[in-house]
Amino acid sequence: MTVFWIMTALVAALAGLLVLSAARRGADAASEAETVAAAVELSELDRLKDRGLLDEAGWTAARAEAGRRILSAERQSAPVLAGRQDRSWVLGGIGVAVAATLGLYFLIATPGLPDQGFESRVDEWAAAGPMTLEAPQLAAVEARKVRERPNDRQALLRLGEARFLAGDPLAAASAFRRALELNADDAQAWARLGESLVVANGGIVGTDAEAAFREALRRDPDQLGARYFLGEAALTRGEGAVVRLMWVPLIAMLDPSDPRRADLERRLPAEGAAR
Repeated sequence: MTVFWIMTALVAALAGLLVLSAARRGADAASEAETVAAAVELSELDRLKDRGLLDEAGWTAARAEAGRRILSAERQSAPVLAGRQDRSWVLGGIGVAVAATLGLYFLIATPGLPDQGFESRVDEWAAAGPMTLEAPQLAAVEARKVRERPNDRQALLRLGEARFLAGDPLAAASAFRRALELNADDAQAWARLGESLVVANGGIVGTDAEAAFREALRRDPDQLGARYFLGEAALTRGEGAVVRLMWVPLIAMLDPSDPRRADLERRLPAEGAAR
């Protein structure tokens, strides 16, 4: 690992020098091209004047402008006295950085100790307890349990929840599907599957998600999340009656002080809206 960081620092130093050199060569090339172009323009102006295609005033003004560009290009191509100093600063800075890095490494690290393997970290997370873990860590712990016990439905459900919280809704949906293969009567798992699919689909209630929500409601009419998303899908299609069918019971279950209730009431289509 130490060798790696040393090589990284050296590569960074080389890159800095290359950037400085390339920038200087680019400036020189641009200045030279500008000078040549201006000189050609002067020759062309003289030719146009000789042929009577350019009057005296226009010729004088154009030559003055071309001359100005030549002087500007010459000033830009003048030697940059700070170039060598810049390289010295870069090399010196890299040397100090390498020395400081090595000193810090040997002060607080343990040279020669191999990197801690991922499974060792999972061991530590498993021993720490779920309440102390972040969602990705908890997902890793539950994934190991599922590998060891593929038919552990509770572990699959916990894995799905952890993956969902970790921002991996597709992997969460996969875990919920596997749990439902073991027990298809779990209404909550159907609802969580649908929600995972909605998030994975950018917030859109697709066909698979809608089917999962319907399965959840078929098994438990009190699945509020399923009612909400089915109402959203119906609202998008302009099915006002279906929206009311989904949301009226949901509104009744929500506390009057819950801001979600006010939002649903505001968006609820009027009674008798088209299907």
